[in-house]
This record gives sequence, C-alpha cells and structure tokens, in this order.
Amino acid sequence: MTKHNAVNERMKRKYFTFLKEANRRDESSVDAVAKALSRFEEYTKWKDFRAFHFEQAVAFKRFLANHHNEKTGKPLSKATMNSTLRNLKAFFQWLSMQTGYKSRVSYSDTEYFNLSEKDSRIATAKRNRPVPTLGQINHVLAVMPNTSDIEKRNKALVAFAILTGARDSAIASLKLKHVDLTAGSVFQDAREVKTKASKTFTTYFFPVGKEIKAIVHDWVNYLTVELLFGIDDPLFPKTAVIRGDSRVFEAAGVKPEHWSNAGAIRKIFAESFELAGLPYFNPHSFRNTLVRLGETTCQSPEEFKAWSQNLGHEKVLTTFYSYGEVQESRQAEIFKSLQKPRSKDSSDPVQVDALAKALAREMRVQSESGA
Repeated sequence: MTKHNAVNERMKRKYFTFLKEANRRDESSVDAVAKALSRFEEYTKWKDFRAFHFEQAVAFKRFLANHHNEKTGKPLSKATMNSTLRNLKAFFQWLSMQTGYKSRVSYSDTEYFNLSEKDSRIATAKRNRPVPTLGQINHVLAVMPNTSDIEKRNKALVAFAILTGARDSAIASLKLKHVDLTAGSVFQDAREVKTKASKTFTTYFFPVGKEIKAIVHDWVNYLTVELLFGIDDPLFPKTAVIRGDSRVFEAAGVKPEHWSNAGAIRKIFAESFELAGLPYFNPHSFRNTLVRLGETTCQSPEEFKAWSQNLGHEKVLTTFYSYGEVQESRQAEIFKSLQKPRSKDSSDPVQVDALAKALAREMRVQSESGA
C-alpha cells in the first residue's frame, strides 16, 4: 500500500515554506508540525487533504487518547496531544484559504481539533521543574577532573553555562571571538551563533562566583596560548577521535571543529552530575537557576529588567512567566514569614511601587502587541 499522497506532499511543502519564511518558525517547530501531519496521514491512510471532514478530527482525537508511546509504552501525555492537535488545526485553517481547497475544507470544521476544556487545562498547566541550586553546581564543578584537554573543556563547559545562561545550541556554536574576558561578556551574534529565534544580544557574566569565572578564564587562555586556537575556532571544540594501537577508536584531545548539535553537551552534563552523585539537570535548567538568583539579587525593576535582557528575553514578563515560578519550598517560607507582624520599614514603598508600575507597563505592552 502506498504510504504517501503526492498532492498532500506538495501542500505540506508549501505550508512548511510558509511557516519558515512568513511565520519565521525555526526548524524544530517545523519538524513538530511535520510529525503531527505524518501521524494524522498515517491514521487516515493518506487520504487527500481535500477530503477532510470534522468527523476525521473527532475520530483522530479518540485515536490519540488511546494511543501509547512506542518507546515508553505509556499513553500520550495531554501536552503531546494538545501540541499535535494545535498544529493540525493551524494547518487545516491555512489549507481552507488555499486555491482548490476553499470549497472543500471548512474553516469551522478545524475547531473540532480542540481538546476539551478539562484536557486543555491539564495540557497547559505550569508545573514546577527541578532546578539545581548554585551550591549543587559548584559541587559538580569541584569533583570534575581537570587534567586532560577533554576534562578541561568539559569543566569549563558546565561553568560557562551557569556564568552566561547561554542555551546549549548557542554554546555549541560559539567561537572564541564572541567571548570578551576583559568586558566579562559574550556576544551572541545570530549570524554565527544558534540563538533562539535568531536574536542577537550581548550577555554579561552573571555574578555566580569568582571560582566559576576563573574556570572559564583559564579555559579561554588555555585554548589560545597552549593549543594556539584562533578567534574563529570554537569555544568548545569537538573531541578528536583516532584509531589507537589496539585498532580501536579512542578519544585523543580536542580539535578545532564545532559540534553539529547540542547532543554532546547534554551528555557531558549527564556524566558530570552522575559523577557528583546528583540527579541529572539539563543545560537549560541552569537558566532557571539564574532566574531564581535574580529574584533574590535584584533590588529594583531596572536591575531585574537588565537581568532578564541578559538571558535574551526582550520582555521581563517572559522571565516571570516561563522561568519565574516560586518553588514550593520557597513558597512555604514566604507564607511563614507573612504570618509574622512587620514593621513599617520592612519594605521600601518606593521600590514596591516602581516594581508594580513596571510590571503593569510590561503587561500592557504585551497585551497591546498580542504577544
């Protein structure tokens, strides 16, 4: 049986181009849409999209609800169902406006891809994620070996992630020229660095301790002075692999080439936390650690805005909404302290008023922009 539909394939390619060029979606987002469409086509046995009817959407929702993940054997999560159905809904809404499909695909039928209100709430509920403390990160760095080129690189990599809050994809693509040790900054140039949404911005080293900063300084100097790396060489180079005396491939230092993706970085993190006897925290979790630190370090709206920008967030509400959840342990501490009587001078009314106004302004701007 044919496992594709030529007409469907042409429309999918057209839609993927629309997402990339008009909607400015990145490759990972387009891949997610492609996966959703593939799953839907497999369910309908590759029927022509022009035959779409609301009953297909209803039946497909039931199929997803009873489907199990091939790797884990567990039912699909509500979040996975929600993202799959949302991508399908957007595609068929776009399709309903295309020549040859306007009279065949009803825009209103796409609404049947919606999950129930209950399932939508479950799918989009914000949940506290484990976040490493700065103490845990320092412990990991303290136990990491630092003798060979590879060990030095790995240790500097973990230190750099908390010093800058850079995403793993950006770290994998950074060059030596992007780091300014004198200014204590990293220029995340989207022309060469894989930043989220291709944003270009400068990150200044976060105040996470002299020891962490020293590890990164030592690594950059080691690359340039000892290994004679140039400014266009990678900040964190690939492992050089050679065929050893026993004719088995083995690691032999580093070579001036970039990793093709962030997979090696996540592996280094996993091995480092395991060595320290701690649960695995991925590179992105370090950004959450920095937000927690900012919430206790920043003393004014302007300072937190700068902290937020340093993470690459254009709007401070992104920092609050996406990273700023109060952990339950901290929530308990706060409410215990609220039970105690406070003196009139326990908080600065000027600062509190300024913060409230700043947040209100950000919320108004975000609402007006439709973000």
